Amino acid sequence: MDKPQRIVLQERDAAGTLTRTTVSHIGFSVPDVAATAAFYGRVLGLRVHEQLPDGGVRLGWGAGHHVIDLVEGEKGLHHYGFEVRDLDGVAGISKRLTAAGHAVEPLDASYLDGALGVPNGIVVADPAGIPVHFHTAVERQGENAADTGRRPIKYQHITLGADDVVPMIEFFVDVVGFRISDQLEDGRFAWLRSDRDHHTLAVVNVGRGGDIDHYSYDLAEWEDFKAWCDRLTDENVDVTWGPGRHGPGNNLFIFFDDPAGNHIELSAEMEKFHDDRVTYVPRRWKPIPNSVNLWGGQLASWRRTSEGN
Repeated sequence: MDKPQRIVLQERDAAGTLTRTTVSHIGFSVPDVAATAAFYGRVLGLRVHEQLPDGGVRLGWGAGHHVIDLVEGEKGLHHYGFEVRDLDGVAGISKRLTAAGHAVEPLDASYLDGALGVPNGIVVADPAGIPVHFHTAVERQGENAADTGRRPIKYQHITLGADDVVPMIEFFVDVVGFRISDQLEDGRFAWLRSDRDHHTLAVVNVGRGGDIDHYSYDLAEWEDFKAWCDRLTDENVDVTWGPGRHGPGNNLFIFFDDPAGNHIELSAEMEKFHDDRVTYVPRRWKPIPNSVNLWGGQLASWRRTSEGN
């Protein structure tokens, strides 16, 4: 079999503009809102913040900004959002998007619960047509105060599925202002940062766009993984991948699915980048199982690499 083409994903224009931006919230369309909401409450400790129109629900951890919206429908990614704490960050993103020809609209105030100061947000369609929210700082009092054996610390990153990684990189790196931390040599997977964490966003070619590959929550440390694997077993939730350690990001992980089939990752010990002190060059990993999982290259049933499978 011929080896896959080597593709170098480039950083241009606005790359690296964002240094204090993180994931904020995510919205899913699911066939059974009640069952999915009950799962998130039982397994991840998320509770209903408010009822949404047409039978949807908004979930979070107590006070402050929400984490998940669930709306009724066929399984899919409904929207996703980022909290921008960079100075003039939302205004700058809006200006760059508009200059690049993207239609930018104000974000509905209902998505700005827990806003600090004067709330400000925008919404734009990503290259797959999914609405992306960018908004100013919010309160997160419900996070970072948990028994980490029973509840994650925070929502940490999203990995988008795509049919072509390049347009997503051009959008998020060249216009919005993320940076590339790592990529596979075949150009089919890229990890992007917007703060000190190795990635807040990643993009993987899964042959189709407009949905997530997975999304992730942070745990505190390695010891938490044993408690979580035992808890998931007690809740009759299968661990579908892991425990393992990724090459890109160097983070520990396990995966399981929600009732709609969304892949959920629990992660810890993610690599940190310090762009204000060090010059980094995006690394290019071999597209083999042992890059995605350093502990022997075991892969999830849905994951493929272009070499070594």
